[in-house]
Amino acid sequence: MKKEHKTPPPLSSAALYILLALANEDLHGYGIIQEISRQSEGGYRIGPGTLYDNLKKLVDQKFVVDAPRSSRTQGDDRRFYRLTATGKAALSSEVDRLQSIVLEAQLRLRERKPRNA
Repeated sequence: MKKEHKTPPPLSSAALYILLALANEDLHGYGIIQEISRQSEGGYRIGPGTLYDNLKKLVDQKFVVDAPRSSRTQGDDRRFYRLTATGKAALSSEVDRLQSIVLEAQLRLRERKPRNA
């Protein structure tokens, strides 16, 4: 019997943007919203409800954890989030998946021929 390579399911747009926002630094909720807006040049907006629903799922999947309080400025009581190694691997896998889709689309668009030619 052939062993199948299990590919993780695609990430939602919100989850992808959240993981990408956390790739370089720990951020609090509003910081994640701002980073998503910056990265997408305002093209993708995420509201607090969507953000926190997705953060809960990402924490449950162990893609994101609470950042240690010691890494914050003293007196900053906001909850900060950190990307885990598992989250980084999921983000990397999703980027690879998206790159293969883009490459396939580019190839097909270049090779597109009229039907009656």
